[in-house]
Amino acid sequence: MQKVGTEMNLSETAFISLDKGDFVTANSFGLRWFTPTNEVDICGHATLASAAVLFKELGNSSSEITFASRSGPLVVKRFDQNKISLNFPEDTPTPVNLADFADLLKVAVNDQSIIQDVQISKYQYLLVRLKDDVKRETFEALKPQVDKMIEADVNKSVKGIGITLKGSRENGCVDSKGNVYDFVSRFFSPWNGVSEDPVTGSWHVVAGPYWAKELNKLNFYARQCSKRGGDLWVTVEKDRVVFTGDSVVNLRGTFSL
Repeated sequence: MQKVGTEMNLSETAFISLDKGDFVTANSFGLRWFTPTNEVDICGHATLASAAVLFKELGNSSSEITFASRSGPLVVKRFDQNKISLNFPEDTPTPVNLADFADLLKVAVNDQSIIQDVQISKYQYLLVRLKDDVKRETFEALKPQVDKMIEADVNKSVKGIGITLKGSRENGCVDSKGNVYDFVSRFFSPWNGVSEDPVTGSWHVVAGPYWAKELNKLNFYARQCSKRGGDLWVTVEKDRVVFTGDSVVNLRGTFSL
């Protein structure tokens, strides 16, 4: 599986296994994810893609599927032809001693004066919040020195960096219809062979609980501002985070092993 993940050279490649029954009627499957360099414990967008293949390509008749994973059971539901929701365990971040991450922050955000808050989650995702008056164009133009992040992680305590910004009409964080995003993000994980991830479900189980505290709400409209980009609808529950996104199958193929 690792060789296939390396050959695919995408952020993650997912592998679905069937314990019993068949792919059309079963509602329980195994799921593993591999980056180009290693296996990871959890991945949101590859889980959504796996569910989309089961529902759309293989005609699975279940309205709800449970994936057994290294992070425990992950529940996926479909709402219509394209929308799929994922239910993941929360990973609420906590404040850090900035001095412990000084070198890493310097390569993540060139202008240190625009950083408002830094926290880290138990799964070692570093959350870097920018000041609310930072414009979306400035946020999207940030050029983190991804190739220097691992070396700058002197304490070897980080596996990914999420840079996030509160959305507002004033800072330009709106969609094409003028709807304001509650927050926007970008995510980087060279520790897992990923420079910038297109859309990251596992990051939003960190960002969701953080913004729930900051904004005193539980439902969010979010955007991940990678080159490809993607919108998510995020709901924070007691110890879970539910996020919903659209799914489109755009590639089919066969591997010869």
